[in-house]
Amino acid sequence: MTHFTTEEWIDFVNRMTTHEKQEAMHKRLGSGCKECAEEFALWQKVRGTAAFESNYQPPADTVRVVKAAYQSAGMIDQEKQAKSLVEVLFDSFLQPAVEGARSMVTGTRQMLYRADSYQIDLQIEPKPGSNLLVITGQMMDVSTPEIVSRGVQVKLSNYRESSVNAVTNEFGEFRCEIDNSGDLELSVPGRGDTPITISLRNALGRLPGDKV
Repeated sequence: MTHFTTEEWIDFVNRMTTHEKQEAMHKRLGSGCKECAEEFALWQKVRGTAAFESNYQPPADTVRVVKAAYQSAGMIDQEKQAKSLVEVLFDSFLQPAVEGARSMVTGTRQMLYRADSYQIDLQIEPKPGSNLLVITGQMMDVSTPEIVSRGVQVKLSNYRESSVNAVTNEFGEFRCEIDNSGDLELSVPGRGDTPITISLRNALGRLPGDKV
């Protein structure tokens, strides 16, 4: 019997899976599989703990003291003057290929960005049996990590007049599906009226320099 992966159970408890996948995983739980039940129980407990922690807010006095310390060091002014910059912290397509593996990349792509005060984790994968890309992501404001980036408006475009909108949930997560044109553009609110835009050309295509 093939069991679902840890990543699939995490998406399941966070309600980030497709309707068909949810039904299949519910059936597996109902079949009495001990290993699946333990995996589900573990990540359900983790989700419950995270939900409890997300409701915690530091005392107002503590926040004022920390802000005052940054202000006295001139760090707030420096941050306001800094220009918006999108930095790629990790890209699975740029990792060394396994010896003997084919050069054409066709699977899931994992990326981690830093833009302004946000850290944005993205997973891009093709949706089987369709011409859609599934984009799953999570946002965290590293300037206030104790406050979850919930309710953030996310816009995704494929450069062909097709776009979708999503809002991050209580864990800062979002999920979108969009027609696969090969290219993607992700936009979220930035400083002031200037949005943060992440452009990703050839999202799941062949890497530069690959040979057929």
